Amino acid sequence: MKIALMDSGIGLLPTAAAMRRLRPDADLVLSSDPATMPWGPRTPEDVTERALGCARAAAAHRPDALIVACNTASVHALPALRAELEPGLPVIGTVPAIKPAAAGGGPIAIWATPATTGSPYQRGLIRDFADGVEVTEVACPGLADAVQHADTEGIDAAVAVAAARTPRDVTTVVLGCTHYELVADRIRAAVQRPDAPPIVLHGSAGAVAAQALRRIGADPFPPDGPVTPGGLTVILSGDEAALPDAALTYAEGVLLAPVAPARG
Repeated sequence: MKIALMDSGIGLLPTAAAMRRLRPDADLVLSSDPATMPWGPRTPEDVTERALGCARAAAAHRPDALIVACNTASVHALPALRAELEPGLPVIGTVPAIKPAAAGGGPIAIWATPATTGSPYQRGLIRDFADGVEVTEVACPGLADAVQHADTEGIDAAVAVAAARTPRDVTTVVLGCTHYELVADRIRAAVQRPDAPPIVLHGSAGAVAAQALRRIGADPFPPDGPVTPGGLTVILSGDEAALPDAALTYAEGVLLAPVAPARG
């Protein structure tokens, strides 16, 4: 089994790591275009063009499914990706985990890129899945870019700004950008109030990985017995490469790194 994932940058790591945990035998293809980050400020047409480039590079490796592990690309490019690649290649998008967050009550904060915050797409999800729940949309300028470059000072500064915009009574935070899941602990620490119950964070990585397996009719866990570890192929702007150094500063990148070369 081979699963491809695409994103602007290393935001695909959480979903790739979730897939590695669910199916350690699966070969993974990670396709990104970090030279053009961030995608959030770009026009929908530009995002679509760049997403298609990443998807085509991944599709050349003949995966069984393609995960769009990027909220911005899912918002703007999913119809174009599906029109070009399906039904031959199932395409799975990433949706902010607003529905499960709202099921736990509120108040809720949704941390997302400035482009996604306030967008008709996100407002539609809030209307459909969080009606009657108090929701605050929190734009996080610069956070995804700082995470991409493992810029500790930049991450801390961007998280502090977003935390200051988050109401004190919030009980749940939705991580509406895949990059943010890489610094979930820092976000939790910044939002947590000393006199309040533990903040609940909702990311999308685990659910999206599980959905990809469902789409191709694969079990979420390998059969009993020895498992041959799956391989890893990394594609940066269309060319095969190693995992970026910044990826290896996160636990998810380290989980993916010590694998054999991809097969086939």
